[in-house]
Amino acid sequence: MAQELSRLTARKVETATRPGMYADGGGLYLRVGRKGAKSWCLRYMLDGKAREMGLGGLSKIGLADARRKAAAQRVLLSDRVDPLHRREAENAAKKIEAARAMSFDDCAAAYIKAHEASWRNPKHRQQWKNTVATYVSPKFGSVPVADVDVAMVMKVIEAIWTKKPETAGRVRGRIESVLDWAKARGFREGENPARWRGHLSNLLPARSKVRAVQHHPALPYAEIGSFMADLRTREGAAPAALEFLILTGARTSEVIGARRPEIDFAARMWIVPADRMKGHREHRIPLSRAAMKALDRAESDDGDFLFPGMKDGQGLSDMALLNVIGRINGEREASGYPRFLDPKQNNAEITVHGFRSTFRDWAAERTNFPRELVEAALAHTLDDKTEAAYQRGDMLEKRRRLMEAWAEFCAKRASAGTVINLRQA
Repeated sequence: MAQELSRLTARKVETATRPGMYADGGGLYLRVGRKGAKSWCLRYMLDGKAREMGLGGLSKIGLADARRKAAAQRVLLSDRVDPLHRREAENAAKKIEAARAMSFDDCAAAYIKAHEASWRNPKHRQQWKNTVATYVSPKFGSVPVADVDVAMVMKVIEAIWTKKPETAGRVRGRIESVLDWAKARGFREGENPARWRGHLSNLLPARSKVRAVQHHPALPYAEIGSFMADLRTREGAAPAALEFLILTGARTSEVIGARRPEIDFAARMWIVPADRMKGHREHRIPLSRAAMKALDRAESDDGDFLFPGMKDGQGLSDMALLNVIGRINGEREASGYPRFLDPKQNNAEITVHGFRSTFRDWAAERTNFPRELVEAALAHTLDDKTEAAYQRGDMLEKRRRLMEAWAEFCAKRASAGTVINLRQA
């Protein structure tokens, strides 16, 4: 019997080169592949079915080890236990154990690593890490991701839902994304406890009910002429960039990242590429004559950026434009003049982004330009999906008249009753 179970020798195993199956006995075989690769397998019959179980390659398992593994499987077969089923169950148990060892923080780090290349804004990447570390990790960061439930999510969200609703909404969304990723990778099962619609929406009040939307403090449009007059006396890239931002209705990131190839000087057009737009769609901005003069004031002939920063090859910083506002207000106060403030928000200091609200308020209250034209000028996405589907153009020439009218208004003090007629504009 011993001889029947040990037909192969170490020498024969080493020298076997012809492709095929070499029996050692008791169902144990050495398989030699067509390219010379050698491995062990166990063939057996159970319940009338022939099965084959791999035992590993010869490079890792020698003849003696292969015989021991085959003998262990034959013991299972004697009890009518299928070795393949047993191994599958053991592997499944190992996966479950590995999943239980994967904490929420581990999954969050893996999620960020997998997605951060697609996040264009470095600030967004940092905010992802910061919000998880600040709000989630202290509560259940070390908990196995498979065990995260509604109670844990609610413990994080409820603590900031009424105090910081905007932040709470982002945190909830990020928890949901991480848990979805963990489920897709097999680290957890079941419903996502951070899902909003039809789930947490039943447990928490809507953010709009908790706190009114906080707008960026904006300059009243009646004061824009005075502000622009002061701004145009200042030299440098930052004042020119702020003037350009006001005249185009653009966002800070779009202006400080603007490059010369984006400007069609002949057509007086600024084409902002999709990858620099919040809505991820290319935005064409007609440039008024005043906006073109602001470009001339920037003196950016030597570099790629329209508004170069202090360091070679770099644009202005995020704070550069806000600092211009600060200097203007500081000098006015020192000279006995009132600061430029937002009376609608308890005389808060005006912000750069607030000039978009200034433009929008002026267009709504002092002109007859249609709302959708103003929304297109601000590169806002239409909430009405049907309307958005039919409005495929960008109304460029109509917007050119709008931006010229805005530039003219910025150049002078407007009387309280002035209304700009669309046809005249």
